[in-house]
This record gives sequence, structure tokens and C-alpha cells, in this order.
Amino acid sequence: MMDRTAIKQEIGRTLLSLTESMEQGNFGPKIRVGLTTLGSELEPIHLVKGAEEAVRRSTDLEVVLIGPKVETALETVEVNEEAEMHKVMERMLDEGKIQACVTMHYNFPIGVATVGKVVTPGLGREMFVATTTGTADTQRAAAMVKNALYGIITAKAMGIEKPTVGILNLDSARQVERALNTLKSNGYEINFSESVRSDGGSIMRGNDLLTGSADVMVTDSLTGNIMMKVFSSYTTGGSYEALGAGYGPGIGEGQQRVVLILSRASGTPVVANALQYAASLVKGNVQTLMADELEKAKKAGLESILEGLQKDSKKEKATEEEIKAPPKEIVTGNISGIEVMDIDDAVQVLWKEGIYAESGMGCTGPVVMVAEDKVPKSVEILAKAGYVAGEGDVC
Repeated sequence: MMDRTAIKQEIGRTLLSLTESMEQGNFGPKIRVGLTTLGSELEPIHLVKGAEEAVRRSTDLEVVLIGPKVETALETVEVNEEAEMHKVMERMLDEGKIQACVTMHYNFPIGVATVGKVVTPGLGREMFVATTTGTADTQRAAAMVKNALYGIITAKAMGIEKPTVGILNLDSARQVERALNTLKSNGYEINFSESVRSDGGSIMRGNDLLTGSADVMVTDSLTGNIMMKVFSSYTTGGSYEALGAGYGPGIGEGQQRVVLILSRASGTPVVANALQYAASLVKGNVQTLMADELEKAKKAGLESILEGLQKDSKKEKATEEEIKAPPKEIVTGNISGIEVMDIDDAVQVLWKEGIYAESGMGCTGPVVMVAEDKVPKSVEILAKAGYVAGEGDVC
């Protein structure tokens, strides 16, 4: 047992350590967030300065750069090729060397979509745009129902206990509203917002985008992507994204990594905000919260609601033959230019020809992913089947 003198000394050391931590603004372990630096249309300095600014703002944030060596005091994991960069990023996430990462050009599987964060120009309110990249579902209404859940999850992880939800007035908006109301009546908590227009309601108009009438604005990903670009670069003429926090985290069942997306035009302020966004999501336990919220939604009948939406929109097919996937292989070749509604059918066309393929979201929208050496043959097959025009687009 320690004597009185030893106890006093130990207490003294503990108090001194606490005092030093308080003086330095350190109140616990720092959150380590990665930032990949290859792939931007802007000079790398814009990304690096954004990382340095984020660290200056946040005493509990540590940023690790993943990319070419640059002049900075920040820790850098040197990588000089984009494909290798994402492999390193994923390995670091899986090994716990970073807890989240902000990146560009990252392919999420179908079912995962990102929730962006903007500051609306009308009243300066923060608003979550659900969603902005990726595809939650290949059926539009089903995707928007999932987008609403993804927005709620993200807003709650960011500290909004009961986020309000509005549905942008697009095709399928009323169908989505009915589906969400069914989910709510079955016990899943949804707090609908009211439009600022005189007729009110939870269907949002353009005015509501500017005022930020809802904490979560539900839209399809392609519309959300355009909204993000307008919100983030309307003050710069479109060439440089200066506002907001980027396109946000990939949310969806089975998504194990906290990965946030930037645009190739995202500038220093957006990079800094995105890194802080990532750190806040880690602190808010976004992955645990995601699992809990999706489980609650399932208990409220989410799957049967989505099945109903799928049946409503399903096209009759001449044949119902089951096509099995060929043996799985590494897919790093991306073929774009395919309509999101056709992406699953395009994958099946390749399977039928013995080519293993997966669906995903690439830099310009939905992509079919195949092995690098099978891209030319795959494009030929898809062009013949009418899924891509001419030689297709390879990104």
C-alpha cells in the first residue's frame, strides 16, 4: 500500500497532467481523421490548407494526409497513385489508425448514399441534404424513403435529437410522403417539417431550400448533388466550392467505414468543414446510431413498405430466368453512362456473358465495375444491349 507521501506525489502528478491538458485544450484522446489528397481539380495546397485550418479550429482533431509528400507539419502517409491511395485509406480505417476519412472519387455500393451539410443563404441555417452522392436504391421512391432515414441518422449523430424532415417537391414526393407516414404510424419517430409557403405541408418548395425549413431535406441523389454544388459555389461562380461541409458520409446498411466525400472543386473552407463534420460524426457514434435507427425502422415495417414501392414500379419482364453471378474477382474498371434505374439489369447482362460485375457509384454517377482487363469486352456487350452509347464512358 502507498504511504501518504507517495499518495500526495501521485495526486500532484495527476493534477499537473490535467492542468497541462487544460492549458493546451486537450480534454481527451484526439479523433484521427484521414484526408486523401489526390484527385482534386485544384492545387493540393487547397486541401492541405483546409486540413491545417481544421486542426487549428478543433483541439480534439488530428488530421492524417494520405497522398504525395507535401510541405506541412501534419502527419503524411505517402502514396502517389489514386487507386493505391484508397486501398491505404481503407486499410487504415479497418486497422483503426484513423476513425474516419474525407476523400474524392470513392465508389460506394448500391444501398449506400451520402448526406451533405450546407448553410442555407436565406436564414443561415444548417441543413442536411439527403442524399448527395451514391444510390440508396435503384427504385426512385424507395431510394428517397431510405434517404430520409439516412438524413435522420446523420442529423442525430450531429446532435439534433429530433430532426425535422421535409421532402423536396420532385417526382415521387407524394409517394414518399405516404410511405414515411406509414412508417411513422407503425412506430418509427419522424418529425415532419412545414413549408414556409402559405399552404404549408411537408412537401418542400424552392423557397424552403433557401430558408432551410427542414433540418433534413429529402431528395434523390442526383438532385441533391446539384443542390450541393449550387449551395457551395454560388458565391464563386461555380469554379470553386467555398461554402458548406461537403457531400457527407456514406450511410447505409452494411457500411462499416466512416467515409465522407468531397468534390474535385471543393476548396479550403469546405475541406476544413468536412474534416470537422467527420470528427463530429465519430463523436456522435454514427455507425452505432445507424444500426439502431435502421433496426427501429425495420420493426416499423420498413422492408414491407419498400417491397410495396418496388412492386408498384416494377416493369414486366419477358423472362424471369435466374442469372447467377460468375466467380467473384477484383473489380477496378468502371464503366459509366448507364441510367441508375438500369444499373442492376446491366450487371446481369454481363453475368449472363460470364463476366463478373458489380454496381456502384463513381465520379459522375452510377457505374458498372468489372476487372480492368475486361472493360473493353464489357463495354461492347453493354453497348450491344443498349445500356451504353457507342464506346461507353470509362472513368
